[in-house]
Amino acid sequence: MLFNSQEFIVFFIVVTGLFFLLPHKYRWAMLLAASCFFYMFFKPVYILILGFTIVIDYYAGILLENEPDKKRKKKFLVMSLIANIGVLAVFKYYNFLNDNITGIATYLGYTNRIPYLNILLPIGLSFHTFQAMSYTIEVYRGHQKAERHFGIYSLYVMFYPQLVAGPIERPQNVLHQFHEKMSFSYPRAVSGLQLMLWGMFKKVVIADRLAVVTDMVFDDPYHHGGMATLIAAVLFSFQIFCDFSGYSDIAIGAARVMGFRLMKNFDRPYSSRTIGEFWRRWHISLSTWFRDYLYIPLGGNRVKPARRQFNLFFVFLVSGLWHGADWKFIIWGALHGVYLVIGNLTEHRRLQIRNAIGLTRIPAADRLVQQLITFILVMVAWIFFRAPDTNHAMYMIKKLPSAFSELGQMVSTHSFTSGISIAPMRLLLCFAVMGVLEVVHMLQRRQSVVLLFQKQPLLVRWGAYYLLLFSILYLGVFSNREFIYFQF
Repeated sequence: MLFNSQEFIVFFIVVTGLFFLLPHKYRWAMLLAASCFFYMFFKPVYILILGFTIVIDYYAGILLENEPDKKRKKKFLVMSLIANIGVLAVFKYYNFLNDNITGIATYLGYTNRIPYLNILLPIGLSFHTFQAMSYTIEVYRGHQKAERHFGIYSLYVMFYPQLVAGPIERPQNVLHQFHEKMSFSYPRAVSGLQLMLWGMFKKVVIADRLAVVTDMVFDDPYHHGGMATLIAAVLFSFQIFCDFSGYSDIAIGAARVMGFRLMKNFDRPYSSRTIGEFWRRWHISLSTWFRDYLYIPLGGNRVKPARRQFNLFFVFLVSGLWHGADWKFIIWGALHGVYLVIGNLTEHRRLQIRNAIGLTRIPAADRLVQQLITFILVMVAWIFFRAPDTNHAMYMIKKLPSAFSELGQMVSTHSFTSGISIAPMRLLLCFAVMGVLEVVHMLQRRQSVVLLFQKQPLLVRWGAYYLLLFSILYLGVFSNREFIYFQF
């Protein structure tokens, strides 16, 4: 079920209403049934896959907690991880690996006889696989007690707001909340609904409207010039942010209305000054997952500098593979790994250059230059993420420099729309809605927008709500477009 659909509005009202009407002891069962229905709305049969991993990890958690022998305990953890990663490997990576084996075999003059599987990737498989893995790892480490209530554990994995696209929660944050009795709170409900409304605005008014332009250019880059390519790359950077953070806002808001607290997943990532800071602000639940369960076990910051840089690169290479079974995602992850390594190695030199040219004496300009460079690096990497394949991506990147010569021609002829191949009014509306986003982000830099709203008179608050609602109704693109991260 899509958050940006009429069915979800009805679903949310019914489920939230039942949650507060039912006695506490029945709420978990209702939420679990509702979450199963929510997931089965996409493709019912795939709930069996979740059921398989839930049973494995539930009993693995109990075995891990009861086993005193460290070697046997480690074996139970490995078995649980193999079950989870195995399911992910079959559904997400089997055909990708088979394709590459076929390519190598053909090059060497052999025939690959390994059959292909005609299967579709279950929606959100990577998300709930990682969430399930965090549970068994934390039980193994002794940071989380094994959950004895099978229904509650199932709800931890299946909780509908963050089931298909996160945030990827940790058991310490969520499991205990399903045991707590939640009472209705008007301020909390208002806060949750505000966040849901803002998330819906980001999805249907910004992301889906920008998608109209980005799809046109990315899907057929050979018929667009450098300026159109540059514009599409910039727009996609904002599209994917609004699409994914919009989902997170709706998920966190829907859970908050019922009293559940989910972790923050985005924190104005495009205001970052470095790639490292970008990843502390972008998809926080995933970046911290990789930090805690891959980077630190590899040695983290405790190893020699060369090994540390390799660990960073390797983690982002794995992150690219997590995002998709395609070389374009691996290149995207590798690019961010290279960015981080080069950034770490040149940090002192870059500071010397900024000092030498006097940039550090103007803090606002210094910050702006760093943010712009970081955004450009991220934007170039996003081209691989969005392009149909690596060939399209490379063609678009090669086309980017020609945008500057096209811009010079536009200035000399005083024709700022010729040759762009994008309707001017459509483009103007895209930049207008992006401007609204940046105004909100500017306000967030100074103080919480929620607190700012609370200080305003009732008339101002409700005026803003209605304005946002009417913007969604009249400017939104309602095509039941899936969220980008559903494919992961």
